[in-house]
Amino acid sequence: MTSPDFIHRFVPAEDATAAPLLLLHGTGGDESDLLGLGRAIAPGAALLSPRGKVMEGAMPRFFRRLAEGVFDEDDVKRRADELADFVAWARSEYGIAAPVAVGFSNGANIAAAVLLRRPDALAGAALLRAMTPLSAPEPVDLRGAPVLMVNGDRDPIIPLADAERLAGLLTRSGARVTRKVLATGHALTREDLEIAADWLRAH
Repeated sequence: MTSPDFIHRFVPAEDATAAPLLLLHGTGGDESDLLGLGRAIAPGAALLSPRGKVMEGAMPRFFRRLAEGVFDEDDVKRRADELADFVAWARSEYGIAAPVAVGFSNGANIAAAVLLRRPDALAGAALLRAMTPLSAPEPVDLRGAPVLMVNGDRDPIIPLADAERLAGLLTRSGARVTRKVLATGHALTREDLEIAADWLRAH
């Protein structure tokens, strides 16, 4: 299998029982951004962390947007498929099981898009500050896949109604969605990490 050209980092597992994590950074992040978060919420798990390939100025992203909160949906689809192909390559290359995606903001949005297009690529997802990436996705069977969504009720970027729409879409597709709404904005908090860690231990 040919390697997709994602710059990435891989940290081998120290705990063979822990599910591997696919770490997906937000706009302007890179392949190192969420490694500390991954170690904090899943000690000993294998960590796979790619860098988004779309540049917005000097900021890496996982797909193009036309404006704040307005996505280039054709690019979303292409990039979600590309990321799913990368995960398939990484599973073969590094000998890991299907990972649980942990994404923040733009990374959470691309993780949601992968769930809605290539559900077999992931074992579940923790979506931190996600919004709906595709307005009318094709029907998909998520077969009870566990999904955590954590949003902030003061988030200036993501209206709660949009997050609720995504939660409904995932639920109707068969996912087991756990939703948390925090009294915070767009940035991650320690409570996010605690919620994600507890959710991962339960799944």
